[in-house]
Amino acid sequence: MHERERQKLILSAVQERPVVTVAELVDMTGTSEATIRRDISALHLQGRLRRVRGGAEALHPPQFVGLAGRPFKVAEADNIERKRVIADAAVARCEDGDSIIINGGTTTFQMVHFLATRRLQVLTNSFPIAENLIKHTRNTVMVPGGAVYREQGVILSPFDNDVTRNFFARRMFMGAQGIGRLGVMERDPLLIQAEQKLIDQAEELVVLVDSSKFAERSSLILCRLERVDVIITDDGISEEAAAMLEDAGLEVVVVDTPALDRTSEFPETA
Repeated sequence: MHERERQKLILSAVQERPVVTVAELVDMTGTSEATIRRDISALHLQGRLRRVRGGAEALHPPQFVGLAGRPFKVAEADNIERKRVIADAAVARCEDGDSIIINGGTTTFQMVHFLATRRLQVLTNSFPIAENLIKHTRNTVMVPGGAVYREQGVILSPFDNDVTRNFFARRMFMGAQGIGRLGVMERDPLLIQAEQKLIDQAEELVVLVDSSKFAERSSLILCRLERVDVIITDDGISEEAAAMLEDAGLEVVVVDTPALDRTSEFPETA
């Protein structure tokens, strides 16, 4: 990642929450701790943020705290080819007329390419997914009310009486930060609260994760494996992870990862 791009990301991150740690910025940018510390020092000297012990803070702290986790635009390109074939397999489970829920995430976002010719009723808390479906498809799109968290591109409502409670879905398609024996994991408690509300409205829960997510861990459990019906992943899944899912009694769909990059097949999306 180029220096200018990194520093723009750092400035954006400190505007989303009061303090951002060096470790969080390393995760967001995929660069070294030493590089992040140099960037923070440079931005501090330019008077664009304030360097603090272990991280950085905005000169004018935000009025509300953002979400933990990597920004959507940063995570979107990770394992992109794996995400697309997983998303393709997910959409193949849908039939025209179905009501579905799609949560915000970079793997679930790839479903928009394959929904272009479908006619479904879609509830999503993802601003990028909703925007793309409205622009490029004829699916019916609904979003919950609430605040838009720009970095992650999700819409979260603090209220219990939003449209979510009146929407029934045959399936919910959900991404995740990680998966382990204790369940599906996410990083932010606000996100977990919103996702659990969506899960309650779906008959079947389908989790879309590329094989790297079985090595990821978080301190927060979104739901237990028993609540998951189907996991769609790629052929990079380890034997240990596959055995864990089999022991939990889940239906596991493993898709082949194509050797060639097919990025050019898809139009640019928001």
